[in-house]
Amino acid sequence: MALPDPDTQLDHLDVGKGEESRRIAMRILPATEGNTMPALVWLGGYRSDMAGTKAVELERHAARSGAACIRFDYSGHGVSGGAFADGTISRWLEEGLAVIDHASPERMVLVGSSMGGWVALRLIAELRARGEGGRLAGLVLIAPAPDFTSELIEPNLTDAERTSLAERGYFEEPTPYGPDPNIFTARLLDDGRRNRVLDGIIETGCPVHILQGMEDPDVPYRHALKLMEHLPSDDVVMTLIRDGDHRLSRPEDIERIMAAVAAMSGG
Repeated sequence: MALPDPDTQLDHLDVGKGEESRRIAMRILPATEGNTMPALVWLGGYRSDMAGTKAVELERHAARSGAACIRFDYSGHGVSGGAFADGTISRWLEEGLAVIDHASPERMVLVGSSMGGWVALRLIAELRARGEGGRLAGLVLIAPAPDFTSELIEPNLTDAERTSLAERGYFEEPTPYGPDPNIFTARLLDDGRRNRVLDGIIETGCPVHILQGMEDPDVPYRHALKLMEHLPSDDVVMTLIRDGDHRLSRPEDIERIMAAVAAMSGG
């Protein structure tokens, strides 16, 4: 099934007040009439957007099955407003909650990629705190990077990067995924410590499927194993892909991801 015209799907939502206000772009594919499958909610990674391969393939999967699909760009990403340098986990979490509240799916499967896995885990904690844990039908995590600021970045900072953080409030790091370097701000690192999830038991109350490449240069597969240790009370399946990289965007990777989504959503 072909996707609907993307121009007709683009919608916007204003999040935050005053100087913190930013306009979030989102695409919401409605479920077909009478379809009761959970909505699929895409949560992208750091500097990724909703036009990426996995996000688009998720919507194609939803369209084929008749399920709703919700995609959006965090502030400073894609076609959303706001400055990337202002971004923090708390800020992007607020936007994710706002989009979900706006779309109001009765039940949903969260699909989080890389940093989106961290946002997904925080979203679940917030929804459960609101007494809405029953809306969660499942969680699919792709190369999840919870607590990546404190677990993967801060322990490996060079002296030059620490100096840049202290003097300029940020440091830059080359990335193979585009011409512009990654920018990590002191604000992001500070906020990351306040949003840690790997400091105790994580309870999602729903089935979890983690897909992780063993050749991932950005998020070592041992990080996924550590996450699994913090999910002792959930039904967790982990798929380790021996030759998989961080993106997991090859056709065979997409097939595995969509199979996991289908198992969670029933279609």
